[in-house]
Amino acid sequence: MKLQILIPGIFFLAITSLSAQWGSGVSGIVIDADDQTPLIGATVLASTHLASTNYDGRFTLDAPPGAYPVQISYVGYQTITLDVIVEEGSFATVEIRLQPSSMMLEAATVTSGRFERALGETTVSLDILKPQFIDHLNMVSLDEALDRLPGVNIIDGQPNIRGGSGYSYGAGSRVMLLIDDIPALQADAGYPNWGDIQTENIDQVEVLKGAASALYGSAALNGIINVRTAYAKSTPYTRISTFYQAFMDPSQASRKWWDNAWSHKPGSGGISITHRQKFNKLDVSGSAFYINTESWVKDAFSKTGRGTIGLRYRISDRFVVGMNANLNAGASRSYFLWENDQEGAYLAGAGSNESTSKKIRYYVDPYLNYFDRAGNRHKVLTRFYSVNNDNNLNQGNRSQLYYGEYQFQRNLSGLDLLFTAGVVASGSRVDAELYADTIFQSRNLAGYVQVEKKWWKWLTVTAGARLENNAILGPEIIGKDTLTDGRTEETKPVFRLGANAKISPFTFIRASWGQGYRFPTIAEKFIRTEFSGFQIVPNPHLRSETGWSAELGLKQGVQIGTWNGFLDVALFWTEYQRMMEFSLTPNFAFQSQNIGNTIIKGFEVSWQGQGTLFGQPVSMLTGYTYIDPTYETFGSSQMNGSSSDKNVLKYRFRHSVKADFEMPVTSWLSAGYTMQYNSYMEAIDGIFNLIPGVYDFRQANHKGFVLMDVRLGFQITPRLESWFIVKNMLNEAYSIRPALLEEPRSLTLRVNYFLQGK
Repeated sequence: MKLQILIPGIFFLAITSLSAQWGSGVSGIVIDADDQTPLIGATVLASTHLASTNYDGRFTLDAPPGAYPVQISYVGYQTITLDVIVEEGSFATVEIRLQPSSMMLEAATVTSGRFERALGETTVSLDILKPQFIDHLNMVSLDEALDRLPGVNIIDGQPNIRGGSGYSYGAGSRVMLLIDDIPALQADAGYPNWGDIQTENIDQVEVLKGAASALYGSAALNGIINVRTAYAKSTPYTRISTFYQAFMDPSQASRKWWDNAWSHKPGSGGISITHRQKFNKLDVSGSAFYINTESWVKDAFSKTGRGTIGLRYRISDRFVVGMNANLNAGASRSYFLWENDQEGAYLAGAGSNESTSKKIRYYVDPYLNYFDRAGNRHKVLTRFYSVNNDNNLNQGNRSQLYYGEYQFQRNLSGLDLLFTAGVVASGSRVDAELYADTIFQSRNLAGYVQVEKKWWKWLTVTAGARLENNAILGPEIIGKDTLTDGRTEETKPVFRLGANAKISPFTFIRASWGQGYRFPTIAEKFIRTEFSGFQIVPNPHLRSETGWSAELGLKQGVQIGTWNGFLDVALFWTEYQRMMEFSLTPNFAFQSQNIGNTIIKGFEVSWQGQGTLFGQPVSMLTGYTYIDPTYETFGSSQMNGSSSDKNVLKYRFRHSVKADFEMPVTSWLSAGYTMQYNSYMEAIDGIFNLIPGVYDFRQANHKGFVLMDVRLGFQITPRLESWFIVKNMLNEAYSIRPALLEEPRSLTLRVNYFLQGK
């Protein structure tokens, strides 16, 4: 089996290409026109001769003597053409300054194909979240920002894209979280730890919607969230930010547990500092962050500190090494269920198991990139990720994750074809009270390959495949169940196909089909614990879930007058076989089970752009998503445990609308508005209706909920700015996860001071 995995990597490493040598050609450097940063991987084309820039932005293109139009292009920048004369026996030297493109369809992305390409050319739905959006709404945790994107919902910290996931009680995400292209889900539970993400130092966040297991493996069944951190540019950058958020009185006065004094209101305060700078061949970026929150929930709190560092060193113009590291530590107290939906909405319910936790998490990511003389790219990514969570309910967990990936990429320019292939090996060791203090180990081995071919300059076709082997090692006896040698192992292949047709300069039609695969996590198979009086029991014989996702989409660019953006329309269909969900057993315990085959279909319409409104520039992001989440065959086994007798999957919103607008009012004042609507969640676990107030609250709020935020930005000096934010402006009383009321209206003041750069 290991040989099968290595064959794709060995095969593509063996591909080489010989280029003619004339002792003449074109050489030079390609840089950003604004900040003079070298552009890595820019394409230089002279007639049929092609070259790419290295990590210093430099290139050498061999070509015979003659006069050439030389075209220089880079994803996210305007393409230019220069006339160059190459003399015999010498190289024409040029310096190219590219201007960033104002067209949003040309924004650079990497997630959909593991290499940079323009947003308009992707074969799958992909959204980009920029750091300004996160800053201006003071979203100190990334899941808050993601919840504002069309088609994305976050339920108690777990991401759900277009209804592909429900609520799995902190275990088993179907959405892969990546930090700089490396998987970042917690090893034992497959859960995203949002607090590890440095929101103070993000370049952009890319959200891929649909199955992506062929490229990224198990847990990418429903999509990918890829966080790309910011690196140093030619100009040093230093920023200090601080904020305070005060929670206002709830709309129903009886729910308030604090008195009227401002000093007694619950609130949250924090501070961060970010610095990025180049030192000759060394690029350095780093940040520090601290937050102290007294929650709107009585006696709940969170205190967290985080530090990050990123180093990148250019050994030569072809060889770069680096390391990213992150440390996150803190303490918190929370509860799972309310007392009731009235005066006890923000109080812990009887027997609700208030949890007091301490955490220390860190990861270290050494990596390297090397371009050989034939133009092949060799990339090595590694990670060590340590998690130590301890609490007062005997639910602590400790895990260590080891990850390594080698990737090979070859651009056959003469054929307009790009090969990408790689091998992956990862493993973990888990020792946790959640699993009866038993040590478990997991292992993942995989090999993948993707081919992208461009036909007639307007049609791009991609095909990919992955062979994945997963194994969990533990004790032979789990309760009343026996596992041979304590081992669960499985090998699965998955495939994907995609196409993107450029019908006009601003019109792109895409189609994609991809298989998905998710192997159960250690938590889903072996967890044994209790919360709020409910038992959670293991299921050692839980089987993996598979599926596929198909999409047909149109991305229409708009550039009319001052307006620049794109309209995106997508039809999607997803099917899962043996879907895994935590369900109620006949013994009134929760257990992760294969609930059967499911179908989720729907459509999404979104608009993202910028232009002029009432004489002022405005940027906007808005979208509507409709889903129809059902069981393929609906019967009593699916109804068991659900609060609804309809054929509908639990914990989904059929209708969802998201919108955000921002515009400068004057040279020193900006204004923004955010709206979010989710329709009624038709089905939940029926046992929640036994908790005081849950049934009544759901009946009283059966039309869903609308959230509105407003913000004002003040440019006080060229280096000092502040933002005043009102979240939940209408003071909506809403619940996303049953028996947990979300935050009331709040007022936030954020101040940013730029010591260097902006």
